[in-house]
Amino acid sequence: MHRKAEEEAASGANGDDDNAARRRLGPSDAAWYLRARPLGWRHLWPTRSAAVPVRPDLRNIAIVAHVDHGKTTLVDAMLWQSGAFRANQDVADRVLDSMDLEREKGITILAKNTAVRYHATDSTGGGTVTLNIVDTPGHADFGGEVERALEMVDGVLLLVDASEGPLPQTRFVLRKALQKRLPVVLVVNKVDRPDARIKEVVDETYELFLDLDADESQIDFPIVYASARAGRASLHQPADGAMPDSADLQPLFATILATIPAPTYDADAPLQAHVTNLDASPYLGRLALCRIHAGWIRKGQMVAWCRADGSVERVRIAELLVTEALERVPAEQAGPGDLIAIAGIPEITIGETLSDLDNPQPMPLITVDEPSISMTIGINTSPLSGESGTKLTVRLIKSRLDAELVGNVSLRVLATEGPDTWEVQGRGELQLAVLVELMRREGFELTVGRPQVITKEVDGRRWEPMERLTVDVPEDYVGVVTQLLGLRKGRMEQMVNHGSGWVRMEYLVPARGLIGFRTEFLTETRGTGLLHHVFERYEPWHGELRTRPTGALVSDRRGTVTSYALFNLQERGALFVGPGTEVYEGMIVGENSRADDIDVNPTKEKKLTNIRSSTGEELERLIPPRLLSLEQALEFCRDDECVEVSPAAVRLRKAVLNAKERGRRNRRARIPSFTN
Repeated sequence: MHRKAEEEAASGANGDDDNAARRRLGPSDAAWYLRARPLGWRHLWPTRSAAVPVRPDLRNIAIVAHVDHGKTTLVDAMLWQSGAFRANQDVADRVLDSMDLEREKGITILAKNTAVRYHATDSTGGGTVTLNIVDTPGHADFGGEVERALEMVDGVLLLVDASEGPLPQTRFVLRKALQKRLPVVLVVNKVDRPDARIKEVVDETYELFLDLDADESQIDFPIVYASARAGRASLHQPADGAMPDSADLQPLFATILATIPAPTYDADAPLQAHVTNLDASPYLGRLALCRIHAGWIRKGQMVAWCRADGSVERVRIAELLVTEALERVPAEQAGPGDLIAIAGIPEITIGETLSDLDNPQPMPLITVDEPSISMTIGINTSPLSGESGTKLTVRLIKSRLDAELVGNVSLRVLATEGPDTWEVQGRGELQLAVLVELMRREGFELTVGRPQVITKEVDGRRWEPMERLTVDVPEDYVGVVTQLLGLRKGRMEQMVNHGSGWVRMEYLVPARGLIGFRTEFLTETRGTGLLHHVFERYEPWHGELRTRPTGALVSDRRGTVTSYALFNLQERGALFVGPGTEVYEGMIVGENSRADDIDVNPTKEKKLTNIRSSTGEELERLIPPRLLSLEQALEFCRDDECVEVSPAAVRLRKAVLNAKERGRRNRRARIPSFTN
């Protein structure tokens, strides 16, 4: 039937008007005909039958992109233009980035959904359509959030920067969408950038689709050119650096309605609501965020709770909420395709199903990619423990890690040999660092070990994770970056010179080679380089890699740092502490310029005498200390070092604080073993 509609739309010169075409196609296909007419039919065909009921008033879409390509900014513009806010309302930029950590880092960490009420015109079918939009993280470390978000939607908007083009995280999120057979709308964002290269970016995106083995239906996608910050979009390619020709986002809304299929359902099927995420309310307790795939659900209804262990329980829906703009509002009922939040089931978890009491039908549990990076988290054992934190005990830390597992399916927490230490596994350093930072802000004190890669055995051989690394650097630094990655067993796969003074290089690098690489990379490129990486695959072990080439300056006693001591120490290397800082034995106070560790006394005071010196009035001129963030401290660590994290400070320290004990262990490690 839709093929017939396509022929009707393509043969507009036969003299038939739209009403005649609608009479021949029938009422269920008429809306499809009208929506397709202004945009063409090349991307419109979802496989559906006219007999299958649909929800024409609803669309569920996810916005996926690389970090900082404009996802959250585009959602802001869509909310403003749909009338979600008053004209004089004071609304923060990137309104969906509600966490303090998200605003500080400028990235999206948690996937969040909002609802936009779009008043469609006659050319797009007419009536009011609810667009449920899920804003997803762009960083591959939070891929678990992306995978769960894709379980809730029927199509995706793929955002690509008009200058940077597709990057590793673009590949990651697009691969997930193509695997789920979701239709894609390409949005080339930031077309008004002075360095925009729109045509080349579109060609690179087509190459990315081909590289990911997209079929003909997936690669035939519509393209929208947009400036999310200005709230403008166009179906016609503007000149590089120019604004889209439309004054608003109307072309984008029309393309969404024409491309993203409306939810379909079986009218006779029993209730199936899949739990894809969790939230909490101070009044209602735990909230389960669900996508309804079939049936209807009502407030106060008794339903079957199909648990992850295979058991089924009777539960009551205490509260039913739906999203309107940024708020969750109570509702009496919801139907197929709706994204809802329910309260009243305190122990419900991600992946479980709410179904019909008489005919419970659980849906498959949500599966995510396996973690590739791990690190140890334990109680704080330093002499300064308890000075700023309030949550120090084993029980509190273990309870917090267990609570994180409930809402984050991409994490693993494993027991270790020690009763006060756990191994936490995740997608990448950033994901694990964000977890530690959140715990620090909640009042926890922790000891965090150096990140390690997770290896596996294949046919008796050791395999390790590989990362696809994309580096953008000025031409002057190509040589030094090539040398750095060569030492880390990197394998160059592509190098492109855009002719603008910048070069893009793609490498395959062992994941352990990138631990601690970012700081060294920024230092060697004078802060001008850009790098992004994403997990690619497992390969056989690549042998030993060069670790940090510098040693550490280690305090040999407890006390307060003095400027007199630092003045004499700063010739040894870069310092991490300033005058007045409390230190203890085994704490790392600086980076030695040589490869060996040195025990130093940073608390040494100047001896006072009654003899006047000609230089006595001169001040010690100190180089400002290099204050490390949590991510930088984790990158700096060696295997025998760890990071002490408390609400007041982030400190580097040796795993063994006593200098004599460290010396004995180092000597034993250097003695060769002659046992068979």
